Amino acid sequence: MPNLPKKTDRFNKLHHLCIVVHDIDRSQAYYESIGIGPWESYPPLAEYEELDVPSSSGFRSMQYRVCNLPNVQFQLCQPSHDPSPQRQFLDSKGEGVFHIGFEVPDADKTEAEARANGLKVKMRGRRVNRSGFTYYDTEAGAGVTLLTRATGQPGK
Repeated sequence: MPNLPKKTDRFNKLHHLCIVVHDIDRSQAYYESIGIGPWESYPPLAEYEELDVPSSSGFRSMQYRVCNLPNVQFQLCQPSHDPSPQRQFLDSKGEGVFHIGFEVPDADKTEAEARANGLKVKMRGRRVNRSGFTYYDTEAGAGVTLLTRATGQPGK
């Protein structure tokens, strides 16, 4: 188990829940039918210039849609058949929450602190302005993958 402080700011501000699905159109339609929406396509994944993921093609070919509610963002993710942790999750567990995302002011600083506290990084990506994401290897201890992200852009 990582040597973490009792309280950390890295998992303080909930940003989103990411749900991996087989059919993003069908899932979006269901959510809209029960009053959750509107949905929009997530910006192109090609904007991540620095990428450390198991498969770049698997990452870049995923489809994302987001719904910004007043208190949290929902994300729907449909992985392609290219290899990716999201595809592996979907094939082995079925549809469900793949990760919980937390907003942080500085992606690099937060990741460095997490590593110093013993958290292992599963995947990461950065845009040219150093905003981006880091997935941590927390599934065994937390029951779900945790992610930190810095964007400086609400809803992105």
